[in-house]
Amino acid sequence: MKSYCVSEILTDETVDGDVRGKRFAPTSSPLDFRPVTLDVMPDIRRILCMSPSLTCDYSIGGIYMWVNYFNYKYCIYHDTLFIMGVEENCLDRPAFSCPVGEMPMPEAIGLVEAYCRDHGLDLLFSAVPADRLSCFLAYNPGCKVEELSDWSDYVYEIGNFASLSGKKLAKKRNHVNRFRSDYPDAHLDTFTVGDVDSIKEALSVWSDAENDDVESLTKGEELRQVVDVLDNFDFYGFDGAILRSGGADDRIVAFTLGEKIGETFFVHIEKMDHAVSGAGETVAHLFALDMLEKYPGLRFLNREEDCGDPGLRYAKQSWQPTMLLRKYNVVC
Repeated sequence: MKSYCVSEILTDETVDGDVRGKRFAPTSSPLDFRPVTLDVMPDIRRILCMSPSLTCDYSIGGIYMWVNYFNYKYCIYHDTLFIMGVEENCLDRPAFSCPVGEMPMPEAIGLVEAYCRDHGLDLLFSAVPADRLSCFLAYNPGCKVEELSDWSDYVYEIGNFASLSGKKLAKKRNHVNRFRSDYPDAHLDTFTVGDVDSIKEALSVWSDAENDDVESLTKGEELRQVVDVLDNFDFYGFDGAILRSGGADDRIVAFTLGEKIGETFFVHIEKMDHAVSGAGETVAHLFALDMLEKYPGLRFLNREEDCGDPGLRYAKQSWQPTMLLRKYNVVC
């Protein structure tokens, strides 16, 4: 991975009114990190909505679905959310997420620095979005930055998913048209808690049918994440949809779940029967239409990272992302 000095990336003399090198680390830290549990999600959601981000790490799904994998703990102090976990590419190395909320960033970073000093930890922030790097430069011009190439978010204009217009999405239109031809009575239904058992049954069948030789996050941690969301559907408050084949058997062929924060809709889960041609493209297209109707102000669709999985990377790139949200490790 390529490493940089922050000053090689950002060269402005001041950033958001903060002078470079201005440090705010107190002699001791008031931060008290506790386990992230479902019952604290409303408090965390309140802070996230105060500081909406395009990046999936600052969403309910981005935090709670990964709570065990990254060993997340949280602290809310002065209406600012602090997350402590581990580094994306080294699960034995403690790291912090970029603080979000009311507190000025230099002060928030200073509290984390004091916490690290109190507990003998390196001051490491992981998965810092590119648009937040300037905050760390304002705090310490000598910060070292390392790109996390497998953890960039794929972001799209949601209107493109809803319309499927243009030459670049011709293959997607063809897949959707093929599905509609094969399943003329297919329909998209709103996901409700009453659908959980049937969805879990379908998911089990699809998982068994996949190539068991493939070892990836999809086969392990992600499957656990999906089941946990289904088991606690009411707590997450996600929007979701189920694509059914219609006809005599009217079976489930795909489903999807996600959440809206600000102008962005985050697609946390999208699963389908890979034996049904066009099911994935169709559920993505119809769900985007539904979400635009429900939330007219939506602009972006975040379909999250590929985690270095070649198949996921190809699938996400094939939808022609508007932007790739790069993330970095930052050592101050």
